[in-house]
Amino acid sequence: MDLKNMRSQSDDDAPSLEGHFLIAMPGMHDERFARSVVYVCAHSPNGAMGFIINKAQPLSFATLLKQLEIVEDTDEIRLPQKGREVSVCNGGPVEQGRGFVLHSDDYDSDSTVEVDDGISLTPTLDILKAISRGEGPSSAIMVLGYAGWSAGQLESEIAANGWLTCAADLEIVFANELDAKYSRALAILGVDPAFLATDAGHA
Repeated sequence: MDLKNMRSQSDDDAPSLEGHFLIAMPGMHDERFARSVVYVCAHSPNGAMGFIINKAQPLSFATLLKQLEIVEDTDEIRLPQKGREVSVCNGGPVEQGRGFVLHSDDYDSDSTVEVDDGISLTPTLDILKAISRGEGPSSAIMVLGYAGWSAGQLESEIAANGWLTCAADLEIVFANELDAKYSRALAILGVDPAFLATDAGHA
C-alpha cells in the first residue's frame, strides 16, 4: 500500500481518521487485533492504513540494527540512549517483513511523510542509520508490517462496534510501556477497560 498515494487521494469533504487511534473493542473477532491500539496514518474513500503500536516484536531495536548490518555486534553497547529506547512493534498483518519508523517531526528525509501535527513516517534505512549515530528524531518507534483496509471496510468495522476512535495522543504513540497503551488510549475517552462489555460467559 502506497501511503503517499492514498493520502493524496483523500477527499477533503469526507471525515478522515488520519491522526486518530482505533481501539479494539472486546468483541473484536480478529485475534490479530485483540486489545490493539492502531495509529491511523492514512484514511480516504479508497481505504485506510495504520500501525498497531502496542504489540511488541520479539526482538530489540539493537538486534534489528545488527540483522540489517547497520551496526556490528560490538557497537550495540555504544548505541545512544535514544536508540536503545526505540520499541519494535508488530505493526500489523500486512507485509510483516517491511519496516517503518513513526517519529517526531524533528527529522526529515526525502522519503519522510508528514502524517499529522508533530508526527511523521519514514520507511527507509536512512532514519535507522541516523538513530544509530544519535542523529535521529527525539522520539520514535519501529513497526514491522501494517494494517490495511479496503474501501469502506474500516467504516463497516466501526459501525459493527469493532473499534472505538479518538484523536491520537503522541505521548502514548511513543511510550515505551507497550502493555499500558490500551488502557491509556481508553482513558482518553474516559473508558475503564474493566467496564467494557464482553461476550457472555467471559470475565
